Amino acid sequence: MKTPIKDRIDVRISKEHKELIKYASELSGFKSLSEFIVFCVKTEANKIIMENNQILRTIEDKKIFVNAILNPPAPNANLIKAMQNYQKFINDNEISDHQVAE
Repeated sequence: MKTPIKDRIDVRISKEHKELIKYASELSGFKSLSEFIVFCVKTEANKIIMENNQILRTIEDKKIFVNAILNPPAPNANLIKAMQNYQKFINDNEISDHQVAE
């Protein structure tokens, strides 16, 4: 049983894009270009939603994530040490790069 059509989306694309999509539709065996486009868009939308839900499953997860971004905790000793090591690494490599250039 088909789902009744209730809405419409209008999209303007180049002739080249339309021909490419039409060719892919034919190769895939779809009855119409619209059917192919709806299938592809729905498949991609579901994929995006699934990927998003895997990272932050619940509203509470999303709140915690946003709060951590907006109000980050103070760096602990390990993070401070990692930053110092990184800065030393960068400084050491800048000196080596200047020596090579000379």
